[in-house]
Amino acid sequence: MLYTDDGRSFLDFGAGIAVNALGHAHPHLVAALKAQAEKLWHSSNLYRVAGQEKLAARLVANSFADTAFFCNSGAEAVECAIKIARRYHQAQGAKDKYRVITARGAFHGRTLAMIAAGGKENHLDGFAPKVDGFDQVACGNLNEARAAITPQTAAVAVELVQGEGGIVPLDPDYVRGLRAMADEFGLLLIFDEVQTGMGRTGKLFAYEWTGVTPDVMALAKGLGGGFPVGACLATESVAKYMTAGTHGSTFGGNPLAMAAANAVLDVMLEPGFMEHVQKVAGYLWAKLTPLVGKHSKVFETARGKGLMIGLKCRVPNGDVVTRFMNEGLLTVGAGDNVVRLLPPLIITEAEVDAAVAMIDRAAVSLAV
Repeated sequence: MLYTDDGRSFLDFGAGIAVNALGHAHPHLVAALKAQAEKLWHSSNLYRVAGQEKLAARLVANSFADTAFFCNSGAEAVECAIKIARRYHQAQGAKDKYRVITARGAFHGRTLAMIAAGGKENHLDGFAPKVDGFDQVACGNLNEARAAITPQTAAVAVELVQGEGGIVPLDPDYVRGLRAMADEFGLLLIFDEVQTGMGRTGKLFAYEWTGVTPDVMALAKGLGGGFPVGACLATESVAKYMTAGTHGSTFGGNPLAMAAANAVLDVMLEPGFMEHVQKVAGYLWAKLTPLVGKHSKVFETARGKGLMIGLKCRVPNGDVVTRFMNEGLLTVGAGDNVVRLLPPLIITEAEVDAAVAMIDRAAVSLAV
């Protein structure tokens, strides 16, 4: 819950755009950050940081990866992944390999390179020239992805559920096809799990649903539970070419960020946590599906995975977000006229009932 200074209360189903995975002022996170705040805040990566070593070991132990690099945001994490892909090929003599295949509708961040990776005209407008090196193909079309491969292609990068693009889940068969394609052509497979990672889909990482592992993965958002932190995970066979001096970050992985991220993992790795996410997500989906049918003049469909849900609207999604807020429910707009429901992973069935009632009331008023 969030409260305004004039006494109004809001049920937060936006979670700071999928960031506040454990809600607001979670006692374990508050205690961890307070304890670290009385110790060392920052030293930079000139020295060993115990919290980094601990967090890296835990992420490695619970993922495909062998190694981790810490940064401050999702855009930085994806940039690191792209640099790894270029370095992997070029350090082995393939100096012309630098291009990355991405999916239309994707969002990878707001830096100059990342808006080029996403390829959306509204994000690129006013920031010409477009950074070279990215080739967009239709999301879900494996044949188009294969046709886009050239001698300069180094990698393919996708979100397993497109977030800003409108909560579009990738078909697991398509993801498996991308893995096979990458292996066939000697490309790296990069998963952008900035929004899907850290339990959002009901597993720690969304790739776990597919039976496919990437070579490189970008994380952020829920990793810090609200504290700015990102990570780029990779296999050692790929990351070994990122030798000292090839990449860096002044603030990345500082003790405060590591205290927050380790506290998040403390909670998420507890037995039963992911089972709770899956159960409450199933409860929410069971409530939403008939509601969408009931209000067919307002909603077209609900789509997504776990607690990453998009309501595809028939009326302007901005109006829907506003009506939801008037009812006391905070949500987030997305592309394709979608409203995102991204509640904290700790929500209860009672809170789901409250949210669904608000959605129902708002939809009635929108249909008038």
